[in-house]
Amino acid sequence: MTDFLQSTGLLFVLLNPFLVIIYLVDVVQKLPREQFRRVLFRAGIIAGGVFCGFALLGDAIFSSLLQADFASFQIFGGIVFLLIGIQFVFQGPTAITILRGESEHIAGAIAMPVLIGPGTISASVVIGQRHEPLLACVAVLLAVVASLFTMAVLKSLHDLVRPHRERLIQRYIEVAGRITALFVGTVAIDMLMQGLRSWWDKF
Repeated sequence: MTDFLQSTGLLFVLLNPFLVIIYLVDVVQKLPREQFRRVLFRAGIIAGGVFCGFALLGDAIFSSLLQADFASFQIFGGIVFLLIGIQFVFQGPTAITILRGESEHIAGAIAMPVLIGPGTISASVVIGQRHEPLLACVAVLLAVVASLFTMAVLKSLHDLVRPHRERLIQRYIEVAGRITALFVGTVAIDMLMQGLRSWWDKF
């Protein structure tokens, strides 16, 4: 049970709903509450399906389909994640708009690259290596549901507070977005180091 909770917590921390809600601030402000929840639900289905796929077939996807080592993905994913973190430090939450684009299918745009990223895919592969297939999928889906529920609650709080404290919210979003970008950079460096260690151990 402890390993299961640790695996669920690992993916939840990497999904980081408190950080994601800041990156989705433009969507939070534009969409009504019910529509936002429907968008989150569709994004969660996409992300959950991808995470389960990597949890079940992670090693096979990299070794057989891509004919590449998982360590290579960790190194490349760490570089991409690091560049994203740097953009957030200098541009703030508006950086995610550039990465996400003005997609008509906002649920898919939220799922990728906001939820589905190098860190969360790596975590899904690790969870699949730790547990039996069914338990791995349960851990993955539980983390996704908990993350989406947290974001829905934060959206409700935003709608409640915004009419009275809009300037304060905007200031908080700007500052928090840049500060939490440090977390993204830290995860990126950790992914790079893990990938390099795995690659080095083969020699």
